[in-house]
Amino acid sequence: MGVAAANHSHPGIVIPTYNESENIERLVAEILALPVGAHVVVVDDNSPDGTGELLDKLAAVEPRLHVVHRPAKLGLGTAHIAGIRKADALGLDPIGTMDADFSHHPRYIPNLIAGLAHNDVMIGSRYVAGGGTKDFGLHRQLLSRTANTFARTMLGLTSGDCTAGFRLYRRETLASIDLDSIFSNGYSFLIEILFLVQAAGWKVGESPILFEDRREGISKISRKEIAKAVYTVLRLFAQRGRIRGGVARPASRPR
Repeated sequence: MGVAAANHSHPGIVIPTYNESENIERLVAEILALPVGAHVVVVDDNSPDGTGELLDKLAAVEPRLHVVHRPAKLGLGTAHIAGIRKADALGLDPIGTMDADFSHHPRYIPNLIAGLAHNDVMIGSRYVAGGGTKDFGLHRQLLSRTANTFARTMLGLTSGDCTAGFRLYRRETLASIDLDSIFSNGYSFLIEILFLVQAAGWKVGESPILFEDRREGISKISRKEIAKAVYTVLRLFAQRGRIRGGVARPASRPR
């Protein structure tokens, strides 16, 4: 990523999509209506339900909507990276990520932006005071909490919700990470990039959100994704000394 002058007045929100035509138009409208001047970067993986075509029509009349088309379903991690690079090229700062299904509600974005006054990364967290989940079955709650506890314990992560995909990063923070070095894809990408951010010495904060089960469509979390996340944690645990020694740390914190 290039390191250009930060422009904190124009946040960029990256949203990966695959078959999200039922949600994406409303979600984009709600983000653009926020009083923060946000741009939205949607990365669509050639959704067969017409999500990409719908986004192109919206972008034709909305200059703050940017669409990245990919030829196939290539994974959440690489979608995040593609969106981050597009947002960086547009000079957007901070750069955020969120899901397309309203499980992450846009109303929390201003609080996350405000938190960057004292942090380098802000996470919309289910597991801090004031946060929680809605319409989550007991099995999913136990799975989520177990995954977070496992990742925090093995990798020394400080976040209470280290598997959350609702985040805002300062542009400088992302510029310090070699995105090409990230091995994992899928949801395990979220653990790996957070580990690299923390290993580089950046400060991670959290703001409470109510995580709501998706409004429309089908959940994309599978047993395969869970297995990948476990593998990622074990791989990073085995490599943690080398990674911490090899990641460039910030020379000084601007705040």
